[in-house]
Amino acid sequence: MVLVALGQRAQKDKTGETDKMLRITKKMLFAIEAVLDIAYHAGSEPVQSREITRRQGIPQRYLEQALQHLVRDDILVGVRGPRGGYRLARERRRIKVGDIVRSVRKMETGEDPLQNEDGSDLGQKVVRPLWSLIQDDVMKRLDATTIDDLCNAAIETGIESEGRKNLDFTI
Repeated sequence: MVLVALGQRAQKDKTGETDKMLRITKKMLFAIEAVLDIAYHAGSEPVQSREITRRQGIPQRYLEQALQHLVRDDILVGVRGPRGGYRLARERRRIKVGDIVRSVRKMETGEDPLQNEDGSDLGQKVVRPLWSLIQDDVMKRLDATTIDDLCNAAIETGIESEGRKNLDFTI
């Protein structure tokens, strides 16, 4: 299954350092966790940002900014009012982690060194194409992973859903 590798930690080298070269930004990590939290813990009411902060420990300043971008990109829907909050804009099986990553990339500033035309022939013709291929491979993996996949991984690891506790199907 796609998620077998999700639970694996980076290996440590002989110096004790992790061999993670590609790093995820805090904003990206927080945005993925927030969407997953909304999908996993949602009951009949929208999920409020303070609930996400409580469960995930995401600072409010990062969270609100990310949530607003995710609403603009039709990943989430904002619900106004005293019982307002956030819901998924579409079914969780139709939201890909790659969608979230692309949304966050839009809000992150800074120049992409791969797009810079300066540099040597080796950098331009060998190193940057290699890095572009690696990025493409990572995005293919993220586009193949849905929020539903992550919710199922959470169930498999035994994480309890607050939203499911509150649902009552009695007639």
